Amino acid sequence: MPITNQQVAGHAFLREMYEDSYFPDHVVDQGRAILLRLCERIEAEQPSDLQALYALTRAATEEFNLLEAEFEAAGSEIETVAREWIGDEFWFVALAYGFPDADGEALIAGRDW
Repeated sequence: MPITNQQVAGHAFLREMYEDSYFPDHVVDQGRAILLRLCERIEAEQPSDLQALYALTRAATEEFNLLEAEFEAAGSEIETVAREWIGDEFWFVALAYGFPDADGEALIAGRDW
């Protein structure tokens, strides 16, 4: 399903991670795919409130939790700066889909990275 939100469609997800050679592109690609799937789910399910949005971001956060092993296998990890960058992307998604009152920590509350 193609993304219809123009702000999201034109966004370079995880740009900073792609620009930092510490993070292997093939793993960052998987993170970008998680975020795009999140956007597709938001567009398909159209959450009506923050709790519904958090349910979707919780699922995407769990996917990032699993991705940590891929980073480690490639000699990298989701460390402090990457945590901030990923969190910023979740916040961007919330704003782009009309949830300015979303709590940044609640968006990624299930993280173990």
